[in-house]
Amino acid sequence: METKKKTREAHGYAARDSSGFLSPFSFTRRLNEDDDVTIKILYCGICHSDLHLARNELGFSVYPLVPGHEIVGEVIEIGANVQTFKVGDKAGVGCIVGSCGSCDSCLQNLECYCKKSILTYSSTDRDGSITYGGYSDIIVVHQRFVFNIPHSLPLHSAAPLLCAGISVYSPMRFYGLDRPGLHLGVVGLGGLGHLAVKFAKAMEMRVTVISTSPHKQKEAIERFGADKFVISTDDEQMKEVMGSMDGIIDTVSAAHPMEPLMNLLKVQGKLVVVGGSPEPLLVPSIPLLMGRKIVAGSICGGTKETQEMLNFAAENKIEADVEIIPMSYVNTAMERLFKGDIKYRFVIDPISV
Repeated sequence: METKKKTREAHGYAARDSSGFLSPFSFTRRLNEDDDVTIKILYCGICHSDLHLARNELGFSVYPLVPGHEIVGEVIEIGANVQTFKVGDKAGVGCIVGSCGSCDSCLQNLECYCKKSILTYSSTDRDGSITYGGYSDIIVVHQRFVFNIPHSLPLHSAAPLLCAGISVYSPMRFYGLDRPGLHLGVVGLGGLGHLAVKFAKAMEMRVTVISTSPHKQKEAIERFGADKFVISTDDEQMKEVMGSMDGIIDTVSAAHPMEPLMNLLKVQGKLVVVGGSPEPLLVPSIPLLMGRKIVAGSICGGTKETQEMLNFAAENKIEADVEIIPMSYVNTAMERLFKGDIKYRFVIDPISV
């Protein structure tokens, strides 16, 4: 006789189809098991990938879909094997909630590259159920994928670090774009871009923001500490910085020309794409060959690096600039995100649904 799996009620907002419209949704999560941590969700950031997946723009969305992978909250239950958390701790969950644990990527703490990694939402969990994300009131996650939030980080501004923060921090570290004196370009001054500037300045690099939005220049320089601001559609401004950059972090999540960015790199410079565009990006071969340049990609980091990033952010007082919204505003927030009308990350607060 099949034993019925014990579950607990949860409530959130879900998209039911590719319109992406979100509405109240009641569902169940598993009860806390020996290696699990149960978190009462207090804040959840809105990532651009939430918009892509809610609308099935990447082609693998599973409905009903509860988005959200920038999750922070309070631990309310732990399993018998959990040693690093206790009830009452502040904790976070990022882009993945599971992996195989034994492949090369997992053994290097790069679980996000595991072929069996389990996304925080719209993925198949180890028990065959569909994962639901942080636009909800509670989440149960294996302890390996739960992070300690340092006490000095305000929870609302720590939430976006779990995706936006690690998505720029990880490639900086991996590709060696983290040394004092290097010249780093940051394409796009949005949720990822403004954090890229903050991390780069904390690493003592020279930073040039590359943007199509002239109105962002003042904040880029005066608020975030960028050294220079270049309008990517201004040929003269782009010519001034041609061949000057050791690396570029490209955060734009839509199709855009790559050659003008490649021309800004020094010989052997690195252009790292971290924005997920549904459309292909065209990379011309001649500028790549002639400058021995690298065009690479990166997604969120693994568990070890994510905790390292959170600790680095706390030590250097790096916080996301956020606009806090109620859950009832989430569809308007998605429309504004689509139009780029946000400074610089929406965070749902609190998740009272």
